[in-house]
Amino acid sequence: MEEKEYSNQYAIPANYTDSGKLFGGMLEVRNTIEAIFILTVVGYPELTWLPLTGVMKVVVMTVTLLPLGIIALMGIAGDSLLQYAGHIVRYWARRRKLHYRRIGYRYGKGKKGAASRKKAGK
Repeated sequence: MEEKEYSNQYAIPANYTDSGKLFGGMLEVRNTIEAIFILTVVGYPELTWLPLTGVMKVVVMTVTLLPLGIIALMGIAGDSLLQYAGHIVRYWARRRKLHYRRIGYRYGKGKKGAASRKKAGK
């Protein structure tokens, strides 16, 4: 009789380390909390202050809050919205301005204008 080979290698599922996430590893906790906060801050004024009928309020809130909530839940480039905003602010604060020196141009010397061209023509 033939002996069957047994393998001790098992495939590790992709969501093995997703224990700190919500809805089976689909949403991160930080993104969910930020999304709820942002939707509350933006949605409450829309609900209470817009002088529209009920159907129009639903349409306006669907057009504005649904994309905002989806972006807040997904995040941008793997970061939450506040992390991404922090990256933008840090970039603006730390960016450098590059100055290229022109070849043959001397800083601080006389300005070239009509007067210098007139002297050169004599």
